[in-house]
Amino acid sequence: MSARKVDFLLVGGGLASANCARWLREEGAEGEVLLVGRELDPPYNRPDCSKGYLRGEESREQPLFRPNEWWGEQGIELLTRTSVTGLDLDARIAKLSTKEEIEFDRALIATGANVRRLNVDGCDLEQIHYLRTLGNADAIRAGVEDAEEVVLIGGSYIGCEVAASLTMMGKHCTIVMQEQLTLERGFGPAAGRFFQDLLESHGVRVHGHDELERFEGDGRVAKVVTRHGLELAADAVIIGAGVTPDVGLAQRAGLEIGERGGVRCSSRLESSVPGVFAAGDICEYDSVIHGGAAMRIEHWDVAFNHGKTAALNMLGRDVAHEEVPYFYSVLGDWGELEYVGPAYEWDEEIVRGSIADGAFTNWYLKDGSVKAALTFGRSDDLDHARRLLRAGSALDASQRAALADLHSDLDSVGC
Repeated sequence: MSARKVDFLLVGGGLASANCARWLREEGAEGEVLLVGRELDPPYNRPDCSKGYLRGEESREQPLFRPNEWWGEQGIELLTRTSVTGLDLDARIAKLSTKEEIEFDRALIATGANVRRLNVDGCDLEQIHYLRTLGNADAIRAGVEDAEEVVLIGGSYIGCEVAASLTMMGKHCTIVMQEQLTLERGFGPAAGRFFQDLLESHGVRVHGHDELERFEGDGRVAKVVTRHGLELAADAVIIGAGVTPDVGLAQRAGLEIGERGGVRCSSRLESSVPGVFAAGDICEYDSVIHGGAAMRIEHWDVAFNHGKTAALNMLGRDVAHEEVPYFYSVLGDWGELEYVGPAYEWDEEIVRGSIADGAFTNWYLKDGSVKAALTFGRSDDLDHARRLLRAGSALDASQRAALADLHSDLDSVGC
């Protein structure tokens, strides 16, 4: 017999589980709610790790989802520094790293993602960092305190955001990346060129179309050597090579895994086992917005909004997840990009405003339909982008021209 039983078991210590717990209580759930997370801290806003918290501008408490006392006030039991090591979904029993067994009625699995670690010569040298948690940010801040030269591996969000933060802290930053331009994999070459020019205008050096060969140093990293033969002095290295969804627990429990590598779910975020839901980075769900299986890791609000949808359906509300995923990335105090989508592929880009002037919206279309929009300095366009994404209809030539015309009324586009 298991030692205890709960009504709702939330597996994972991030925003998906936290927001699920919140909405369970706000929508009237009266049973026991247990949230189990392996992180050292209570649930927090992960984007802060590369921004204000990394720069020492925020306290440890500021990124928290809720103050520590909130959990007790809501009657939500929070277990940090604890992992769920196994799930028997037939018996509805979870085994914890504490050796305790928990019987549950309904469950949410939101185990997030793990950083992709590089295995090259010298990868075990000191002062080589990855960034995923507040603790990682603490280690980077301490590690670069006396550093002058910092090399960042990867030209996506982590590489660009950390380069901006460390440059603001007075460090000389160099990015080495496989892409030709920063952020071009997600946004295309035109936007990628803009963001790279922005970084370089503030002193960040960028080496594209190259990749890491090895690290050199005597106990501590001192040099980064690339495939093309660059030798870069490095007092510290931060690697941003992406993340992979942490579906190990779900796989061992026998849940169906989808084509994109996530836990296969319905539009209600329910997995292949009734009463067991998934959310956040691991959730691959039938999207009523995208018209197919949708999954996008590293989208802050994906986890946040998934938590609400999962909570409502754990309470039997039978609602589809209809939020348009939103993402933002702050490059120090130099500017903020905002994005709704995602566009897994596109065949047309339409620019509204001026990329050269740094105030633009880049629309991404497939077969005439808007699939995503990236804005920099034009946040008001995002509501129109969400509407067009939900509509999903193909735009004619005049409507596509209106997307580019600053004098056009976007309210009429797509109607």
